[in-house]
Amino acid sequence: MTYPGGPMRVDWVATPPPGAQPPRFAPRRLPYTGPPSYPATPRWGFPLLVWRWPTALPPVPGSSASVSPVDRARATGAAAVQALWITAALCLTAACGEGWRYTLLLASRYGALSGAVVSLSDALVITTGVVSVLAALLSLLLAVLWLRRAREVAALAAGFAPPRPDWQVVLGLLLPGINLVVPGSALAELEHAALGRPAATRPTPSRLVLLWWGAWVVGVLLFVLTVLWSFRGGVQAAADGVLLHAVNDLAAAALAVLTIRVVHWINGLIGPVDTHRVRRARVVRVTGAPPPPLRPARPAGVRR
Repeated sequence: MTYPGGPMRVDWVATPPPGAQPPRFAPRRLPYTGPPSYPATPRWGFPLLVWRWPTALPPVPGSSASVSPVDRARATGAAAVQALWITAALCLTAACGEGWRYTLLLASRYGALSGAVVSLSDALVITTGVVSVLAALLSLLLAVLWLRRAREVAALAAGFAPPRPDWQVVLGLLLPGINLVVPGSALAELEHAALGRPAATRPTPSRLVLLWWGAWVVGVLLFVLTVLWSFRGGVQAAADGVLLHAVNDLAAAALAVLTIRVVHWINGLIGPVDTHRVRRARVVRVTGAPPPPLRPARPAGVRR
C-alpha cells in the first residue's frame, strides 16, 4: 500500500478475545487452626541427645569411670536435703493453717463465720496435711538410703564393719518402741566410724546427734499422741486436737532442719572437701582426639 508520504509501517498486535482467560480471584485467607500437625514424628530437626555427666551412664565394670561410694553417698544426701527442705516448708505451712483454724474456732464463740473463710481454711489444712505427709515419706526413704550408703563409706574408711546390719536398722525404724532407740544409736555409730575412732571404744554422740535424737523421740511421741487424740469426741477435744496438730507440724519441721544439718555434718566427715582448692572445671587440653575438619581456603581472586 502506497501513501503520499511513502510506505506505512504496520504493527500487528494479537489480543485474546473476551472470555478466553479465566478470571483472576484474590486468594482467600483461611482462619488460623493452630500449629501444624504431622501423622508421624518428623525426621528433621535436632537429634534426640541430652547433655549429661559421664557418670550418669551405667559404669563399665573395672573401668575408671565408675562412681565411688563417697560420690553416691553425697548424691543421695543432696537429694535427701532437697526433700527435707520441701518437707520443712510444707510442715510450717500446715502449722500456720492449723493456727488459723484454731483462731477461727475462737472467733466462732462470738458469732457465725463466713462460709468462704471456713472452706478456705479447711482446704489449706487438708492440702498441706496430705502433701506434707507424702513429702515426709519421700524424705524418710531418701534419708534411709543415704544412711545405708554413708555407713558403707564409713565402714570402708574405718576398717571395721558396722555393729549392726542394715536390715536391723530398717526394722528398728518401723517397730514401735524400738524406733525410739535404734535411729539415734545407728546415727551415733555412723558418726563414731566417720570420725575414725577405734572400734573397741563406745560411741559418744556429739551434741548435734543428741539434739537430733531428742527431736526424733519428741516427734515420734507427738505423732502417736496426735493419732490417739483423734479418736476422742467432743468440741474441746477437737479444739485441743487442732493445737496438737500445729505442735506436731512444728516438731516435724524442726526435725527436718536438724536432719539436714546432720547429713551435711556426716558428709563432711566421710568425704571432706577443701573449698579453697575447688575450682570450676574447664578444658585445658584435649589429647588423643582427631583434629577437627578445617574450613577450605578460599582461592585468591574469588569473589565473596
